[in-house]
Amino acid sequence: MHDILNLISSFIWGPFTLILILGTGIFLSLGLKGFTLTFIVVAFRQIFSKEEKSSDGEISSFQSLTTALSATVGTGNIAGVATAIFVGGPGAIFWMWVSAIFGMATKFAEAFLAIKFREKNSHGETVGGPMYYIKNGLSQRYRIFAYIFAAAGMIAALGIGNGVQVNSVSQVIHNEFGISVLSVGIFISILVALVILGGIKSIGKITSTLVPFMSIVYIFGGLLIIVFNSNEVGYVFNLIITSAFNGTAAAGGFAGATVWMALRYGVARGVFSNEAGLGSSPIAHAAANTNNPVKQGMISMLEPLIDTLIVCTITAFVILLSNQWIGELNGAVLTASSFEYLFENGKYIVIFGLILFSFSTIIGWSYYGEKCAEFLFGSKIVTPYRILWVLIIPLAATIELNLMWLIADIMNGLMSIPNLLALILLAPVVFTKTQELKNQFKA
Repeated sequence: MHDILNLISSFIWGPFTLILILGTGIFLSLGLKGFTLTFIVVAFRQIFSKEEKSSDGEISSFQSLTTALSATVGTGNIAGVATAIFVGGPGAIFWMWVSAIFGMATKFAEAFLAIKFREKNSHGETVGGPMYYIKNGLSQRYRIFAYIFAAAGMIAALGIGNGVQVNSVSQVIHNEFGISVLSVGIFISILVALVILGGIKSIGKITSTLVPFMSIVYIFGGLLIIVFNSNEVGYVFNLIITSAFNGTAAAGGFAGATVWMALRYGVARGVFSNEAGLGSSPIAHAAANTNNPVKQGMISMLEPLIDTLIVCTITAFVILLSNQWIGELNGAVLTASSFEYLFENGKYIVIFGLILFSFSTIIGWSYYGEKCAEFLFGSKIVTPYRILWVLIIPLAATIELNLMWLIADIMNGLMSIPNLLALILLAPVVFTKTQELKNQFKA
């Protein structure tokens, strides 16, 4: 079973999907005529702009951003970056940057369509996301893709958004502080239950405080280490660029990497980090208190900028400055070892970050999973799904998750394909409305 799933995962995340992800981002960037880069300052202003009095939605635009970031700023920023370097070499970081830049256009389109094609559920709550813009924006013959996305999202959330996160953090706490993984799992399940049983408004309140706090602590710690080693920053930057186009020779315990390996793992881990094209974050953005799709799109496009171009880059520079990557360490262990090597007790920055990042991912993805389940089975499934979500946490903390990783990986791929196809088909709607806004600014 493991070998079969591994084969399926390799096929789904092969060249076709990676080209589709990167190609969609390039297509949308060209169609938007560089809007996502030229309007970055305007986008930051929109985060704290006043909400429209007549707008639908459940949470503020800022809370929708932090909810989306809570799900994306996670183990991908710590373990995912390390894995990209371990397998693809330093050049993988360059391709991670490329995927993030084009991913800004993908994120913009996702949130735009989430607002434009959202609807009310049976409780009068505003809901949206890829399953809704496929259902409401495309013709009847594409309806099957909405159900494929929702089914994959519901299952993937339990794995990548829950089980994998709690397992990672419980193992780290057990190794560092000697607390049993079951005790950690039970404690996390209680905290998560207190948050998610209150729904999106409760999640929004928590993430709007937690995400800025945890990001600032991790970013400040990483930047401090980079500043202390600023004389080597130029060398690291040059290493990233040259390795992206020439590959990386074997050195020490590092087996070497080709240009293709750098590109593949850079793009794949970039997507794992910021989820551009995956279709998860528009589920959170659909709940924002705004009726302006362009405004919410601008807020959403900041996610890859914050998540990948800032947080992941800091992780990458610390790893490369430490030279710990020229060895056999991988994942979160490599990141922690790098921080510790350059800064006394620096590993606790990583441990603290991993704990908070994982917790925020668990509560963010709980909303994604329940909305996918609600699309398939109606509002009656929401409470049972939340209970299941909480009960899985102690179990996931104590078991080996290799199989869950594979299943979640496959489901993530099955989420991205229908979402990316919908983005391409609905792109003219996004281009037209965005051009109208640009014309207003020029006037």
